[in-house]
Amino acid sequence: MPSIRIPTPLRKLSGDREEIKLTAGNISEMIEKLEQECPGIKERICDENGEVRRFINLYVNNEDIRFLNGKDTELKDSDTVSIIPAIAGGTSLV
Repeated sequence: MPSIRIPTPLRKLSGDREEIKLTAGNISEMIEKLEQECPGIKERICDENGEVRRFINLYVNNEDIRFLNGKDTELKDSDTVSIIPAIAGGTSLV
């Protein structure tokens, strides 16, 4: 199962867990399953069109999904997905 690293601003939605393991075939499926596990987290990660927000960076094994296949980026059991909010600018995650 891929591991998803939850940033501090989103941990109140994850029950203060810093890492969650989910079965998911790609980033899009991971976001949906993460929402089931942590209600409200999807709206913090995705905009109203379902796209990853500009100020949220998703990395699979330290590679930005923007340079892979975006939300279609495939996940393997050994992968680690990091959710990284931008340091400056954008909208608050809370």
